[in-house]
Amino acid sequence: MNSHAELLKELRINRDPGPPPSRKWLWIVLAAIAAVLLAAAAWAVFGGGKPVEVRVAPVVASGADTAPASVLDASGYVVARRMATVSAKITGRVREVLIEEGMQVEEGQVMATLDPVDADAQRSLSAAQLAAARTQVAGVEAQLREAEASARRLQQLVGQQLVSQAQYDQAVAQRDSLRAQLASAQRQVDVASDQLRIADIGVDNTVVRAPFAGVVIAKAAQPGEIVSPLSAGGGFTRTGIGTVVDMDSLEVEVDVGEAYIGRVEPAMPVEATLNAYPDWKIPAEVIAIIPTADRGKATVKVRVGLLEKDPRIVPDMGASVRFLEHAPEPGADAPRTLRIPASAVARRDGAEVAFALGDEDRVERRPLQLGGSIGDQREVLSGLAPGDEVVLEPPADLADGDRITIIR
Repeated sequence: MNSHAELLKELRINRDPGPPPSRKWLWIVLAAIAAVLLAAAAWAVFGGGKPVEVRVAPVVASGADTAPASVLDASGYVVARRMATVSAKITGRVREVLIEEGMQVEEGQVMATLDPVDADAQRSLSAAQLAAARTQVAGVEAQLREAEASARRLQQLVGQQLVSQAQYDQAVAQRDSLRAQLASAQRQVDVASDQLRIADIGVDNTVVRAPFAGVVIAKAAQPGEIVSPLSAGGGFTRTGIGTVVDMDSLEVEVDVGEAYIGRVEPAMPVEATLNAYPDWKIPAEVIAIIPTADRGKATVKVRVGLLEKDPRIVPDMGASVRFLEHAPEPGADAPRTLRIPASAVARRDGAEVAFALGDEDRVERRPLQLGGSIGDQREVLSGLAPGDEVVLEPPADLADGDRITIIR
């Protein structure tokens, strides 16, 4: 019995209150909630992380009241279409050089003279030959006058039968012979006159003149040197006196890649910039597209004429050019278009967007409606406004409202 009672006693439910529950877990939950609230407040105040470093570009507006947009950029060099290395027409020793580098010369101006001893001697000989030929003509003319008078007298005497017919025929033959000699002597005079003119040209060839107006950019000979229009091969004979450049013929030659030559047209407006003067924009236009390609470089040469002349522009200067759209006619109601770099266009959720700068260095995601491509730019039909700035090459994780730092 006692064992059964003890067993029943163990099965009895204890109704006494236990120890009070612990409140430690409650404080843990409250602390976690406070940390979450503080993190959310910090995210709202400080933008949720480190600002993203980006580059930006302005939205370009073009139209009747704006400058034409660039469709292609290229680089080249200033060249002269009219440049000549001036030499003498004959071989001779330089007596005097009258030019210096940088000197302005006019067409026909004397640049140098050669020693004229040989030319003068040849001219004197030709003059003497002409004088001798004229003297011979005078002698033959005198003989002819006498022969003609004798033939006339004999003709009268033959009619009177005072002389024989044979004597008269001999006088006529003598007269005709002298007439032939006179014609020959006169031709000799003409030949001697031509030789004298050639000798005069030879003397004139000892004077080297400028073929056109320009600026001397090189002086190649000195007094005492031998110059020749042909190279002697020994290295001691000069082939030129100096080099003259017509500065009004300066232009820019650029090589345009074959893939982009379709954007260039004759008479297209161009803006040229010399490497030496990067802040100076020179108005220009396309003169011609050379109808041949460089197989090795896959380029086509384009001639660009400078519309502004200036002494600062000299041959072989490096230059960069911007091929511009054709400007609208004055008074034309041209539509206003907006353009942004193609690298500013991103694709988000299947749509084309751009990230524009907003307030407090944050970006705004703008959905775009785009038009065609012009060079490395895209036409924007809607979504942006003139004066906006857009992020170039936006990172894949860039989102609306993110803070940015602009890299200039």
